[in-house]
Amino acid sequence: MLGTFGILFSLILLIYLAYRDVSVLVLAPVCALVAVALQGDLPLLATYTQIFMASVGQFVKDFFPLFLLGAIFGKLMEDSGAAARIADVIVRAVGMKRTVLAVVLSCAILTYGGVSLFVVVFAVFPLAQSLFRQADLPGRLIPGTIALGSFTFTMTALPGSPQIQNQIPMPFFRTTAFAAPGLGCIGGLVMFLLGMWWLSWRVSAARARQEGFQPIPVKSNDSPTAVEPRMITTAPSTLTTPSTLSTTQRLLPSAWSAFLPILCAVLLNFVFSQWIIPQWDTSYLSEELYGKTELKRVLGVWSTILSMLSAIAVTIALHYRQTSVLKEVLSSGARSSLLPLFNTACEYGYGNTIKTLAGFAVIQKLVTGIVPSNPLISEALAVNVLAGITGSASGGLSIALNALGETYYQQGLAAGIHPDLLHRVASMSCGGLDSLPHNGAAITLLLVCGMTHRQSYKDIAVVTILCPLAGTLTVLTLGSLWGSF
Repeated sequence: MLGTFGILFSLILLIYLAYRDVSVLVLAPVCALVAVALQGDLPLLATYTQIFMASVGQFVKDFFPLFLLGAIFGKLMEDSGAAARIADVIVRAVGMKRTVLAVVLSCAILTYGGVSLFVVVFAVFPLAQSLFRQADLPGRLIPGTIALGSFTFTMTALPGSPQIQNQIPMPFFRTTAFAAPGLGCIGGLVMFLLGMWWLSWRVSAARARQEGFQPIPVKSNDSPTAVEPRMITTAPSTLTTPSTLSTTQRLLPSAWSAFLPILCAVLLNFVFSQWIIPQWDTSYLSEELYGKTELKRVLGVWSTILSMLSAIAVTIALHYRQTSVLKEVLSSGARSSLLPLFNTACEYGYGNTIKTLAGFAVIQKLVTGIVPSNPLISEALAVNVLAGITGSASGGLSIALNALGETYYQQGLAAGIHPDLLHRVASMSCGGLDSLPHNGAAITLLLVCGMTHRQSYKDIAVVTILCPLAGTLTVLTLGSLWGSF
C-alpha cells in the first residue's frame, strides 16, 4: 500500500512541479527517487545509477537516430523557407477566413512529413500569431490550434508517420510504420473532425463575446524558449496577396521544391519497408554481435532512417549551395534534437524506475486485469495510464511495450489479432492521457506562445486528450469487429 501511495504522490509531485515550469531533466530523477524512498526497500543511489540512468541510456541508444534526423530535417525545412512556403500554400488554398484550419493543416503537413513536433511549434507559431491577429481571434486559442495539427492524428494515427510515437511499436510487433492504414486514417479523421468542431465552437463563442486578438509578448533571446526573431519576420510575408508580395516571400522556394522532401520522406519509407529492405540478406542479425534479433524488429527503424536521410539529401540538393550555411544549419538541427531526446529519455527513466516498485505491480495488475480476454483493450488502457504517469507519449509507450509488448504480441496471435492492429492501437493510445499538465510538449507549446496553463490548457486538453481517446475508441471498436485493415 505504501509503495502505491509513493507512486501516486510522486506522480502528483511531478505534475505540480511541471505545471510550475520546473525542468523534466531535474524532475524525473527526483520524483522517481521520492517514490523509491517512500517504498523504503531499495537503495537510492544504486536505483539512480543502475535503473534510472540505465533506462535513459537504453532509450537514447534505441531512438537517438530518429530524433536526430527528424530535428535536422525540420531545421533544414525551416531555414530554407520550405516550411514557410508550405504554410503559405495552405493559407492560399483554404482562404484567410479559415484561420484555424490553415494553421492545423500547416502543422499536419509538416509533422506528417517528418518535422519534429518541437520544431513545428517554433516554426508555425509566428504564422499562427499573424493569422490570428489579422482575423482578430484570441491568441489564447493558438496553442490548442497548433496542438491539434501537431500532437494528434499525424503523430499517432496516420499510416507512415515518421514521428517517434508511430515508430516505437515496430520492433515489438514486427510491423512497419504503415500498420493498419485504413483504421489509422479513420481514427485520424475522428480526431481531426472533433478537434476542428471544438476549436470552431471556441472561435464562435469568442466572437459572440466580441473578444479579439491581444498582443502576445515575445520572450527575450536569452530565454531558453525564445522565439527566434527570424521566424517572426518571415511569417507575415505569407499573408500578403499575390500583388503585394514582400521581398522575403519572393525569396521563399517554389511550392514543388518545398513539398518534394516531405513526399520523399513518406513515399520512400513505404518503398524501403515494403520492397527494398525485405530483399536484403540479413541472416547476420541472428549473431550475438548484432543483438540476436530478426529483421522484423528493425525493419521499421531502418526504413525510417533511410527515408529521412534521403529526404535530408533532397532538401540539401534543392535549397543549399553555401557550405558554411549548411554546416550551421546541420549543427543547429543536431543541437535542437538533444533537449526533446533527453526530456523523453528522462521520462522513460522515471517510468522504468517506477516499474521496479512493488506498487507498480498493483497498478499493472489492475490495468491489465480489467479486460484480460481482450489484449487490445488491455493494451490501450496500459499505454494510456503509463503515458499519463510519465507525461510523455513516447516514454509511456516505450515503458508499456517493454513490460508487456511481447505478452500482447503472443496474446494477439493466440486470439487471431493481427500485429498491425496491436501496433495502431498502441500508437494511438499513447497520444491520450500523455497530455496532462506535466507533458513536456504542452509546456513547451505554452511557453513559445506566451500563454499560461490557465489561459490555454483547456483547449490543449480537449484536442489532445478527449479527441485522441475518441479516435482510439473508434479504432478499437472497428478493429474488434472487422480486424485490421
